[in-house]
Amino acid sequence: MSPAPAERPHSEWPLLDLANRLMEQYPGHRVEIIGGQILVSPPADRAHARALTSLMLPFLDAGLHGDDAEVLQAIGIWLPDGREDYAIPDLSVVDADLEDHHIENNCYDPVSFRLVLEVTSSNYKTDLRTKVTAYANAKVPVYVIVDRRHNRLHVLTDPAADEYETHRVHAPGELVTLPESIGAKVTLDVAEVLRAAASGPKAE
Repeated sequence: MSPAPAERPHSEWPLLDLANRLMEQYPGHRVEIIGGQILVSPPADRAHARALTSLMLPFLDAGLHGDDAEVLQAIGIWLPDGREDYAIPDLSVVDADLEDHHIENNCYDPVSFRLVLEVTSSNYKTDLRTKVTAYANAKVPVYVIVDRRHNRLHVLTDPAADEYETHRVHAPGELVTLPESIGAKVTLDVAEVLRAAASGPKAE
């Protein structure tokens, strides 16, 4: 994420300036501002990265990475919660004209986001609580959480105010078809997703 533009007064965006300095000081860490608070996440482990690679495949197979939409990792979404708030979802499905909706600090208007997805890490409560509120407020239509701590897959839809009206939790053995509002029919095998996200050698 690039530093603040030189022409902008240094004091205009104090949290953004601090967040950018933290990213320079801690390469590989993810720095976000949610609810006016700076959150710093450690670099992803191998299982986290492997899960994201596996998760991208059904979206790509469904044709969601083309002329109409893109499937992207770690792209910033500008949040309405606070003046400087933004998050960096692990994975997003966005409209192909995303660049036309750039707002600030390499972050984009949430109107361009069809789906966001997080794979939990040590700070799992952020994904399961804080970001639920943030993404609902931003009216992101679909929020998917790969919950590695509890071995579940969460699918949240129908954002209203600071929560999602529909929150379904799926266990291994289930096949989950995501809302076709994302632009295509995508079905996730919960067991397969969680197996890819598990720590240690990949299970056969």
